[in-house]
Amino acid sequence: MSDHQSLTTIRQLALCYQAFERFSLSQISAFDLTHRQFDIIATLGNTAGMTPKELTEKTLITKGTLTGVINRLEEKDLVKRTPSSQDGRSQVIQLTAAGEKKFNKTFPVILAAMDQAFSNACFNDHQNIQDNLKDLRDIFAGDKQ
Repeated sequence: MSDHQSLTTIRQLALCYQAFERFSLSQISAFDLTHRQFDIIATLGNTAGMTPKELTEKTLITKGTLTGVINRLEEKDLVKRTPSSQDGRSQVIQLTAAGEKKFNKTFPVILAAMDQAFSNACFNDHQNIQDNLKDLRDIFAGDKQ
């Protein structure tokens, strides 16, 4: 692939990501949430809770940013911190009753909006797209040379 093709591919990837961010934010902000807040609520939904370390591994949020996002969700009474029963030094982040309600209200609506967006696409092979995106990620992560 020539440099020009590489730059064109990267540009299209960046434009796709930006378009997705705008689209998803329009859906998420209707529920008075940010991307990161929704990411945590969606990840905690239907679970007994997770440690901050587990949340960092399962979301797209860095450890440094996670604390602030959890603090804001706690201020909205959507999550709570409880001491871990396995490790007294650690906390478990759980959805509150209001957080469960927010999850049950937002998750199906946002998922349906994403499904609708994909149904308008001219491709049907999600596995192929996922494989190509994983290959691209691996290249930049140094996993594929």
